[in-house]
Amino acid sequence: MALSSMLLTTGCDSSDASGGDAKATAAVPAGFPVTIANCGVRTTYDKPPSRAVTIHQHPAELMLALGLKDRMVGTAFPDSAVLPELKKDYEAIPELAKKEPSFERVLDAEPDFVYGGYGSAFAENEGRSRKAFADAGIDTHLNREYCGEKRVTMNDTYDEIRTIGKIFGVPGRADELVAALQARVRKTVTAVKGMPQVSVFVYDSGDKSAFTAGGKSLGTELIRLAGGENVFADLDDVFGDVSWEQVVERKPEVIAIYDYAGAGSVEEKKEFLLSQPALAGVPAVRNKRFVVLPLTATLVGIRSAYAVEDLARGMHPESFR
Repeated sequence: MALSSMLLTTGCDSSDASGGDAKATAAVPAGFPVTIANCGVRTTYDKPPSRAVTIHQHPAELMLALGLKDRMVGTAFPDSAVLPELKKDYEAIPELAKKEPSFERVLDAEPDFVYGGYGSAFAENEGRSRKAFADAGIDTHLNREYCGEKRVTMNDTYDEIRTIGKIFGVPGRADELVAALQARVRKTVTAVKGMPQVSVFVYDSGDKSAFTAGGKSLGTELIRLAGGENVFADLDDVFGDVSWEQVVERKPEVIAIYDYAGAGSVEEKKEFLLSQPALAGVPAVRNKRFVVLPLTATLVGIRSAYAVEDLARGMHPESFR
């Protein structure tokens, strides 16, 4: 199901007494107060937030996919092009900063809720700690991927969506969105069932060494669901550095290039990989088999289900003809 269809089906929710209108949040939906434990911070919401600021792109897209545009008063730090289905709504919300905004800039938006995508959203050394926001009377939520507790899986994506749905009093919308994303993943898994596994190397960045996705990353599960195997699944971390000699030894058949601002363009990354004599014998390089994924598609957010399909099409194109 296309995201645009999901947005249409999630536009109404019998559990959302506000109908998505921030002005109507005085009518508190059933189920409140709601208490959420998040990355060591316990927060009780007496009513849904009505003035949310998102720091980083994937929290913004998640909220928009839940039909919460009217509860958003600011975004910050776009990583890549916004999903076409969400572009109009995203652009209608004020952008507070190209990177993480200052604490004061966030306060200027008068939020009652700040939702961070990466841990840096609440960097203490930059004055944006969760305690600083709490002291200012503002609730916060950090994407569960940065709680640092465990391996990241698709279940984290679904749980994150349901948690935000609960905080904003739209659990029905969240359940529908999760069901649609799960159906999309199942369709892809079925399409590649029985196909031989394809070995994949994730290239995030780096020249002296390669910065890649390890076994605890969501990327490893996305590759598995798409019918492949991360050649560095034994790296016991979400991300880490490996040597180019290791890449050569593991002979990946496909290279997944993570695309995001500030790390060089996709073309620059391809050019680098293709120009290295030591990599010339690597099957993925020799055959120029690259799959490009926006970094936001590999994080806990709504794009991960789409990343499974994009990877599968790159690894098993014959299954999608």
